[in-house]
Amino acid sequence: MNRSLHEPMYVLLCSLFVNELYGSTALFPFLLLQILSDVHTVSASFCFLQIFCVYTYGAIEYMNLAVMSYDRYLAICHPLQYHTRMTCHRAFVWIAALWFYSFVKFLITLSLNMRLALCRNLINSLYCQNYLVVKLACSDTRINNIYGLFGIVVSVVVPLVPILFSYMKILQVCFSGCRQTRQKAVSTCTPHLVSLLNFSFGCCFETLQSRFDMSSVPRMLRAILSLYFLLIQPLLNPLMYGLQMSQIRKLYKHLFS
Repeated sequence: MNRSLHEPMYVLLCSLFVNELYGSTALFPFLLLQILSDVHTVSASFCFLQIFCVYTYGAIEYMNLAVMSYDRYLAICHPLQYHTRMTCHRAFVWIAALWFYSFVKFLITLSLNMRLALCRNLINSLYCQNYLVVKLACSDTRINNIYGLFGIVVSVVVPLVPILFSYMKILQVCFSGCRQTRQKAVSTCTPHLVSLLNFSFGCCFETLQSRFDMSSVPRMLRAILSLYFLLIQPLLNPLMYGLQMSQIRKLYKHLFS
């Protein structure tokens, strides 16, 4: 409702926060019910739904951060052209494209999983994970494994290209610019870099945990780290961006005063 927040960066932040609410809602209400219940079972249909929500959350989050890195590149490296090259309309187009791409890409994965005949029904995890469900199948899973690895590579490489490009250009400007330029770049990019590294760490551990034997890691630590990217990221980002961005900080001060 505040017109001063109708800027591309805030539109991208809104998409980021909505996605974090979407990912958390896919997990925590059901997890709380499971903790309170004596029977820790889940239907196959709900398990597939949870997999779809959690994995699309991860893909959307990473791609959203990639678009935000490109936005920071334009703001720092091309400040005079920023408002013509990155408008609210273009931000909405980017958001619609990345949400649509993430949903379609994982719908293919889900359709491949749903055709499998499952012979077992026990998953050693706090929530349903794609690879763990595939391992329960007694039918041929080669197509699922190939497409799963392809999906991981695409999900990482496609967002990584604009992120690396953007920060290489930003670093060039920082090293060649004056002290004021470097300070502006650091203050602008710090929340995004912290968010990116935090989310990458959580996703990296979750991928390793689903693909490799982690029985040597203490069970409590595995449980905490498996919830890391769904718990810490939605808590960290609003607080961090709220403290860093002057217009949001002013709104907070006005609200609490």
